[in-house]
Amino acid sequence: MRRAGRLEIGETASGAAIKDGRARIVCLASDAAPNAVKRVNGWLTGRRALLVELPYTKEQLSAALGKSGCSMAVCTDFGLASAFLDALAGSEPEKYGALAEEMRRRSDKAAYRKARGPKRKPGRELNE
Repeated sequence: MRRAGRLEIGETASGAAIKDGRARIVCLASDAAPNAVKRVNGWLTGRRALLVELPYTKEQLSAALGKSGCSMAVCTDFGLASAFLDALAGSEPEKYGALAEEMRRRSDKAAYRKARGPKRKPGRELNE
């Protein structure tokens, strides 16, 4: 997924993805520094990405993602974000169930918009 550009790992790449509006979910390690949490909350102000506090430590997250000292990651794909939150909700439904449902709703809405095609102004023909 990293090579496909659907995950941004680390503080710098995550911040850029959030500011660009590409972020769907922002994942924070359970032991992330208070400054990192404050920074992410500032980046998310006025944006629609969901903040997910993971049940994993920085060490576990770093090992899973293949980058040392990683406390945050951003998913930029609706389908991947929805699948990830569904998996988390399967293990801890009371904590992640609402987030998984909200991401599923957003993913369905994005798929519907994509299937409809680009917006067209009323009264315009396709071959003008």
